[in-house]
Amino acid sequence: MTQFTDPHVEGQIAEWRSWVERHRSLTSTPTEQLEANLRERIQELARSGLEPEEAFAIAVRRLAQLDPATARFASQHWARWCELSPARPVTEQGRRVEPSREIFVALGLAAGAGLAVQAPRLFGLHFDTHPGFYLRNASLFVLPFLAAYLFWKRKPTRVVRAGLAGAFLLAAVFANLYPFHSRSDTQILTALHLPIALWLVLGWAYVGGRWRGNGGRMDFVRFSGELAIYYVLLALGGGVLTALTVNLFGAIGHDARWLAEDWVIPSGAAGAVIVSCWLVETKRQVTGHVAPLLTRVFTPLLAVFLMALLGTMAWTWSGVTLKREVLILLDVLLAIVVALLLYGASAREPDAPPGWFDRMQLVLVFSALAVDFLALVAIANRVSEFGLSPNRVAALGENLVLLGHLVGGAWFGGRFVLGRDSFGAAERWHLAYLPVYAGWAGAVVVLFPPVFGYR
Repeated sequence: MTQFTDPHVEGQIAEWRSWVERHRSLTSTPTEQLEANLRERIQELARSGLEPEEAFAIAVRRLAQLDPATARFASQHWARWCELSPARPVTEQGRRVEPSREIFVALGLAAGAGLAVQAPRLFGLHFDTHPGFYLRNASLFVLPFLAAYLFWKRKPTRVVRAGLAGAFLLAAVFANLYPFHSRSDTQILTALHLPIALWLVLGWAYVGGRWRGNGGRMDFVRFSGELAIYYVLLALGGGVLTALTVNLFGAIGHDARWLAEDWVIPSGAAGAVIVSCWLVETKRQVTGHVAPLLTRVFTPLLAVFLMALLGTMAWTWSGVTLKREVLILLDVLLAIVVALLLYGASAREPDAPPGWFDRMQLVLVFSALAVDFLALVAIANRVSEFGLSPNRVAALGENLVLLGHLVGGAWFGGRFVLGRDSFGAAERWHLAYLPVYAGWAGAVVVLFPPVFGYR
């Protein structure tokens, strides 16, 4: 049985063990088995970068879903664990990072990302005259600084650092050396797919050597969802503050829109990515409660919306005549469904039996499958009517990739709900499918421009 060097954690485990022994009437599982389970969970959470005390609190909360005695213990002690002040972060190598130092590093890199967005101006490249250049390179302005922060925080191996540097270099080459036509479709597709490919490559660097295991990929899924939540909150706050500033300056006779549009918004949007990452890494215990709650709220809402949409399409027989703009919105909805499935899996206790949320996710998956099928039929009709184009082929490929993910999700999710398989099988499917998105995004960036003549 794993022993921890932190005496405080061992003391907390001893306190939990004493509680469980005093309340043996609440559980039928041997204390030794429960303790081994608890220690494994603490060790896994600590490896992901959590403080030992925080790892203990979260591990107990998860074990509480399986053991009534632990549930009673968690309800008695949870309040004192949920303090909002972040503990000193710990890297995977056990190096403690002082919060005061870490925030200066994060802010410095955020400022670097903001300045990188403005750097092309020095060479006469303005967004008004070269929008394609900015769109293609948007991810390259930001993600290298995010990678630098994660490298400083987690100290990955040289192989990982070299691999990510090589990926950024290749991305810069394919984004800038292809002779794109002005306002070409392949240029827009590159701008949309390059961040997807680079983000998943960054995930490989984020988890280091643990990418082959489900635990590493799941850590990155959690990180991505939490970062998205913080980024949206920062964007909302920054948008309100910018609007107030512009209006106040306008009220006293000064036009500040140029400052907001050319400097504050683009630089702030870039820097907020690194700040969001810092918030995720230092306040995991806070976000850990918000993200699963949002997933459980939006899963049934989106399922009801998709069923209503399908009913409306069936009533009006409009499924095969969907316009291009509608197909784009449907793809966005399907991407949100996949995100909810991934984050729902990351927030769920694998050993818990199927419940109402699992059944609701299954309804969501089948509704999404029906929508995806209608989208594929509509795309096939457009191809037969107007012929092949970069956008139509990209849309067809993306919907086929999503279809494969959703079919597997429906199969494994259905087997779990029916009691024929464990939730681990569904979780493994979702995580194993992630490289497919990276492969498709990379193919669009590398192959589509020359195949379609850069138009």
